[in-house]
Amino acid sequence: MALVHKLLRGTYFLRKFSKPTSALYPFLGIRFAEYSSSLQKPVASPGKASSQRKTEGDLQGDHQKEVALDITSSEEKPDVSFDKAIRDEAIYHFRLLKDEIVDHWRGPEGHPLHEVLLEQAKVVWQFRGKEDLDKWTVTSDKTIGGRSEVFLKMGKNNQSALLYGTLSSEAPQDGESTRSGYCAMISRIPRGAFERKMSYDWSQFNTLYLRVRGDGRPWMVNIKEDTDFFQRTNQMYSYFMFTRGGPYWQEVKIPFSKFFFSNRGRIRDVQHELPLDKISSIGFTLADKVDGPFFLEIDFIGVFTDPAHTEEFAYENSPELNPRLFK
Repeated sequence: MALVHKLLRGTYFLRKFSKPTSALYPFLGIRFAEYSSSLQKPVASPGKASSQRKTEGDLQGDHQKEVALDITSSEEKPDVSFDKAIRDEAIYHFRLLKDEIVDHWRGPEGHPLHEVLLEQAKVVWQFRGKEDLDKWTVTSDKTIGGRSEVFLKMGKNNQSALLYGTLSSEAPQDGESTRSGYCAMISRIPRGAFERKMSYDWSQFNTLYLRVRGDGRPWMVNIKEDTDFFQRTNQMYSYFMFTRGGPYWQEVKIPFSKFFFSNRGRIRDVQHELPLDKISSIGFTLADKVDGPFFLEIDFIGVFTDPAHTEEFAYENSPELNPRLFK
């Protein structure tokens, strides 16, 4: 309790650290980082510095003049309080925790249970502003020394997200990598109060539903399972999405039963059904080995229940490959 009291009062960090380091930011949060960014020493404006030198009467040397540049008035000193920063961060997360508890008692994701049971479709991601783009991240083969570039911005009239860039299959000149050429867009893992990892529950739906507009290139849609095991971090479930090209939007419907299991980019012989009750993230990958510019515009990403689709799993297993299924 004493440590918690010191943390909330800010005395622990004030005594141990004269200035917060970047290593503390994941624990203190973004709001605390904004407070620390304002701690830089303000520099006096040229007008005030010159007037201050005149008051000195030019009777002191150059050294005194240089020191005078660092003298600031009381109005320019930033009003920064570590106590207030930590308290605001704690209040913010406790408020999130309260909302989660209230939503849990009200029903799944804050909706009444009868509404959730009758729900046939749901929009999970849509793009109507910068806060929607912040839920995503982009990456390319530049992380391994490649030359592909990818960018993400809001589309026309802020009604969609535009993923664009240039694909290059030229291998890095590092003597190790022999293949390259990919760009990807991945959703961030949802976080709850105190940065707890959350997941999506799509168990009552059977189809992924997207409204996109592309340039005719094929994309790979990847869904990752929420897991705490390090060995499963590279496992995902994937399926293809083919864009038509042209100025018209297309609605893409992919049954979850079609997604195949892969590990480290390799399709496994033993296939598993996609666990819809603990979805961590979704992503889109371009790696068709066609060098040049590309774009993919996304209106929304959602899920829905297709009553005409009755297939449970599209891939076969055998007792030799997966004996646990046939016990």
